[in-house]
Amino acid sequence: MSNDGADADNDVDAADTHANGDAPPADEFGAELERARALLDDDGIEAVHVGVVRGGEVDTTFAQRSADDPEDEGLRALALLAAHVRLVAAEAGVEASTVAGDAATLAGQVEQIPADSDDLPEE
Repeated sequence: MSNDGADADNDVDAADTHANGDAPPADEFGAELERARALLDDDGIEAVHVGVVRGGEVDTTFAQRSADDPEDEGLRALALLAAHVRLVAAEAGVEASTVAGDAATLAGQVEQIPADSDDLPEE
């Protein structure tokens, strides 16, 4: 699912032909993966957080360009987190506050974030 607040310049429309002349992927996952690649292919990126799940394992990375003000760096990190929370909430059809609360609870209960619901701690 796309972040609706993304810049129009970075959007990859499923009906468009890509710069390499190929048609866009037909499936939704493939289209979003292509969109992610397009978003990362930009020298103007100031901060990035990427998470992937492979074989049930979660792997993430975060990077940002140094800002003159450490508060700005913290705000960028929080802005990325907030965007991810809104994205997950929209996908799940729930309020962002529900997702944020569940994520905070989960993060406090486990050392590594599980990729599969079978690996969640008992309540």
